Amino acid sequence: MHVGIIMDGNGRWATKRGLPRLVGHKRGANRVKDIVKASSELGVTTLTLYAFSTENWKRAAHEVEGLMKMFRGYLQNNFIELNAKNIRVIFLGDPSPLAADLREQMERLEELTKDNTLITLNVAINYGGRDDLVRATREITAKILDGSLSVEDISEELISGHLDTAFQPDPDLIIRTAGELRMSNFMTWQCAYSEMAFVKKSWPEFTPKVYAEVIADYRSRTRQFGAVIPKPVEIGNKA
Repeated sequence: MHVGIIMDGNGRWATKRGLPRLVGHKRGANRVKDIVKASSELGVTTLTLYAFSTENWKRAAHEVEGLMKMFRGYLQNNFIELNAKNIRVIFLGDPSPLAADLREQMERLEELTKDNTLITLNVAINYGGRDDLVRATREITAKILDGSLSVEDISEELISGHLDTAFQPDPDLIIRTAGELRMSNFMTWQCAYSEMAFVKKSWPEFTPKVYAEVIADYRSRTRQFGAVIPKPVEIGNKA
């Protein structure tokens, strides 16, 4: 099972309490460990967390700087633990605008954990669904121009294989916290048939208990993927 989470509401959680927005982001970062642990217990084999979008660069400079510092600290503090817990870490998005030392840490963590099997943790940083498609299109176009692909080779499978989530299952469920009812450019291609869950609680309030309730609700749904599934006919004795 693949779950994607749009971790929203950190700043608003802090603002409502008269705290700086970065305090909310720190509280949200602490929540990640709980949800990763709960994911493996709930049967989730792939978890994708939307950490920083291509649009988040538009935020105030001090907030962006604080988020990057926090992300750097998270990697440093959890580097060994993530590997020890058999978690495979993959980073989605375009890393080129990130600081060189941050990119190096990300590459080292991906390499260190590449053979881990408990759960795959995708961390989407400087990620946008449209940007993912643009980069995939450029790669496919380059292969067509050099003759290794032809236009006739283009298919859904080919496009999927050039996205950041290549060779991973599409998300079964996408969760957004803090009550907003939009996708915000998250996994635009991959979420074509994902189930959605919009939770009113902000990300710092998204406890493993709330997570388990959302997963239970998802498992009660019938996924039809565009097909019509007839309801079973009950057969009983007529009076």
